[in-house]
Amino acid sequence: MKAVETPLSGVVVLEPKLHGDSRGFFLETYREDTLHEFGIRARFVQDNHSRSSRGVLRGLHYQLTQPQGKLVRVARGAVFDVVVDVRSGSPTFGQWYGITLDEESMRMLYVPPGFAHGFVVLTEVADFIYKCTDYYHAQSEQGILWNDPAIGIKWPITDVRLSEKDRNNIALQDQPSTLLPHYAGTPS
Repeated sequence: MKAVETPLSGVVVLEPKLHGDSRGFFLETYREDTLHEFGIRARFVQDNHSRSSRGVLRGLHYQLTQPQGKLVRVARGAVFDVVVDVRSGSPTFGQWYGITLDEESMRMLYVPPGFAHGFVVLTEVADFIYKCTDYYHAQSEQGILWNDPAIGIKWPITDVRLSEKDRNNIALQDQPSTLLPHYAGTPS
């Protein structure tokens, strides 16, 4: 596996080694010692799997009191995956990073706690799988507007389908500071 740093400290693209032949393929999607070599010392406690159709946009979500780091990947289809630094006081506060995750490259993305996360589906269907460093806690979930002009995410499609909850997310600048995580240095 190879790690590729991103402009957001702690956010890492992981490129697994794919072994394939006429029978199919094999790859490691999680290996603790390898992640430790890349500086990712997260302990994962929950796995999630979502299936969505073309144009579905999920996000931008984060949890305040039980922040989740996520190791995300796509097992089927393709998504454009986005991370936004929402940690008040961070040198990269309000900056975003986006990458296409798909079943061809099998790339993964590590999203540390304190970052908002979301994705839009680019194919007819996509199976999105992710490991979390803390349990889902609905009461502490927060959201940022997917098309916040101050953040300026360059989504590859703009005709999206949102949940009612995501439709009601607000701009980052309108989020009360009490509902933002605080920067405590480089995440791990």
